[in-house]
Amino acid sequence: MSFFKKIFSSESKENLDKGLEKSKSSFFNKLGKAVAGKSKVDDEVLDNLEEVLVTSDVGVNTTLKVIERIEERVAKDKYLGTDELNQILREEIAALLSETNIGEETDFTVPADKKPYVLMVVGVNGVGKTTTIGKLAYQFKKKGKKVVLGAADTFRAAAIDQLQVWADRVDVPIVKQSMGSDPASVAFDTLKSAMAQEADVVIIDTAGRLHNKVNLMNELTKVKRVMQKVVGDAPHDVLLVLDGSTGQNAFEQAKQFTKATEVTSLAVTKLDGTAKGGVVIGISDQFKIPVKYIGVGEGIEDLQVFNKFEFVDSFFR
Repeated sequence: MSFFKKIFSSESKENLDKGLEKSKSSFFNKLGKAVAGKSKVDDEVLDNLEEVLVTSDVGVNTTLKVIERIEERVAKDKYLGTDELNQILREEIAALLSETNIGEETDFTVPADKKPYVLMVVGVNGVGKTTTIGKLAYQFKKKGKKVVLGAADTFRAAAIDQLQVWADRVDVPIVKQSMGSDPASVAFDTLKSAMAQEADVVIIDTAGRLHNKVNLMNELTKVKRVMQKVVGDAPHDVLLVLDGSTGQNAFEQAKQFTKATEVTSLAVTKLDGTAKGGVVIGISDQFKIPVKYIGVGEGIEDLQVFNKFEFVDSFFR
């Protein structure tokens, strides 16, 4: 199938393979048991496969779609050997994900006609939000972009300090105020500063958790409104960061956040430390919001753009 052409550099591909190792070995272990003693794909194998996909955090709805596709192939080809199952899974999941044209990024880019390009980052505490911002800043800077960070998560002193550490490490300017100050005011100052410096990219960190959804909605709406006084169409992207190691909880978080605020893209982190990498396949299929970035390790280079074909190729190989 033509889905799998070489897209990533060999280094990125190696990082991706390594980051998905736990998910892969867990999946293939289960798959091996599911087809043990079977030479052809029959109803029993398909039932077992359904269980393997669900317990690999692919999600029930996406699993049912995949099984349906494989059933169609079994009906058409009459005989499918279990030794072909891996290849078939790879092809059918890639075909399923290719029904949308999202998840086809190959590099860290921002639209040339948006300057500064304003990225607002949301997500609950502990999902790797600040780390994702730092690594994004590093990647954009590496591409020759001028980046400014804004510390608008003013509810936690640690959040401001952590972002400062990343700003120092990547060597980019940061705009911050003291803990407890108005997040919208920080966002306003950040954009003013970015305009003055003719920055290309602005990344704004926001509070991960307010006491309830209404507070969160009001807070983020206010931040957006104030930003628009400086850059009329800001933010250009609202990135929700999810912790992939929580599996189905990441689904729940995505559901809750998309109810509270408009989310335009997703980053799924911590895929290297867990066997729950299948969650990316489910999230890609179920939410009509593109997964833009995935975290496959702790290194500064281990935040990657999400390319669904490279991902599926690495997962099922």
